[in-house]
Amino acid sequence: MPCRGIRGAITIANNSREEIIEGTKTLLRRIAEANGVLPEDLACIIFTTTSDLNAEFPALAARELGWTKVPLLCAREIEVPGSIRRCIRVLLLWNTEKEQEEIVHVYLGEAERLRPDLYYDESKRRSEGEGKW
Repeated sequence: MPCRGIRGAITIANNSREEIIEGTKTLLRRIAEANGVLPEDLACIIFTTTSDLNAEFPALAARELGWTKVPLLCAREIEVPGSIRRCIRVLLLWNTEKEQEEIVHVYLGEAERLRPDLYYDESKRRSEGEGKW
C-alpha cells in the first residue's frame, strides 16, 4: 500500500495553549474529513510552528482527539523574512490506496496564502455530501 503525504496549515490569533490546541484540532479534523483519514492508517504526523508559537506542542491536539497510537513529532519552522506568522503546519503520512491527485490538502485562515492552488472550499465539499468529522 502506498504512503501519501497530506499537507495542511492554519494560522491562529494568539500564542496561547488553548488556541494552539483548538487550531490544530480544527486543522486535523478538516484534513481527516476531506480525505477519509482514520488514525490507524497514519504512519506519522509531523507538526511545525513558527517561532512565535511556543505555548504548547501541537501534537497534544492529536492526542486529545484520541490519536494516541500515531507517532508524532513537533519542530520549528525556519524563519524566512516576511513569511506568515502564528502558523501551524502539518504533514500527515498516510497509508492509502488513493492516488496522489485524490489527496485534499487543507490550508485555513491566513495560511490559505501559502498554497492558493490547493484552497480547500469547505462549503463546496459539504454541499457535495461529504460527512462531518
